[in-house]
Amino acid sequence: MRPSTVLVTGCAGFIGSHLCERLLHDGYHVVGLDNFDPFYPRSVKEANLAGFLQHPHFSFHEADLRQGPAALPTLEVDIVVHLAAKAGVGPSVREPAAYLESNVLGTMHLLEWMRQHGIGKLFFASSSSVYGNSPAKPFREDLNTLATCISPYAASKLAGEELVHTYHHLYRLDALNARFFTVYGPRQRPDLAIHKFVRLLQAGQPIPVFGNGSTSRDYTFVADTVDGIVRGVRYLLAHTGVFETVNLGNSRPVPLLELIEAVGKVVGVEPELSFQPLQAGDVDTTFADISKAQLLLGYAPRTSLAEGLRRFVEWLPVEQEA
Repeated sequence: MRPSTVLVTGCAGFIGSHLCERLLHDGYHVVGLDNFDPFYPRSVKEANLAGFLQHPHFSFHEADLRQGPAALPTLEVDIVVHLAAKAGVGPSVREPAAYLESNVLGTMHLLEWMRQHGIGKLFFASSSSVYGNSPAKPFREDLNTLATCISPYAASKLAGEELVHTYHHLYRLDALNARFFTVYGPRQRPDLAIHKFVRLLQAGQPIPVFGNGSTSRDYTFVADTVDGIVRGVRYLLAHTGVFETVNLGNSRPVPLLELIEAVGKVVGVEPELSFQPLQAGDVDTTFADISKAQLLLGYAPRTSLAEGLRRFVEWLPVEQEA
């Protein structure tokens, strides 16, 4: 039996590049798609691709989903993992139209391309941001997220989920919507908290603390998230009539001050704190109920925060020298 071929959108990004490596290691054929959005330097994304760009079972296409289905190549693939998106709550407050264009219109164009080419299986990357400041914790997939979005980014991801459901209903698309929870690890985007905190500590600079430090996040190591994605791919390939939404988190929220202390221990520097007002659109806590993903996919995150931070700091000097 021939190996399945997986199209990964956003393949040059943080999670996408790790996913491609894992899929190739597991014997899949992988087609990567990326538009090298300038949110952070193209050189960083090219470095992400470098380890597998020449793999015999990998092919790459530079294309922009915003330009419509006709801008995408004709491909024979069995399943799509849609990671491509403009990410970040704060920037979405400043540039809402750009987020709607990339995350909503881009997703619709991908779905149309899939329909036109008879591709019937999709893993869609959503976000814990859709839960907003819901008082019900841990966050379950059946919460009313229409009442909880508090940023354009969250709204764009929820709209993407609804588009996926629409195509499931109209065209029998088999789909998993997976809500990611604060993914971190090697290759993490340079704008994200852990990456920024490590660099600031290494440079002897204070760490900004937005609010009083009590906000918390369900930090999930990238290898655990990728394992959840791969399990989702297997599930979709093995089942029909599928439409499910699952949380891929760690189910262990960490308060901001505790995170900073843990980062300081790994770096070997006592953090200096600079308290600042909360940022618009930020949520107080993210906390995943992962029981559905455990039952459906066998998902079980294994990486402790201390181990994940250690592996990130070990990688960072390599990234700086590149």
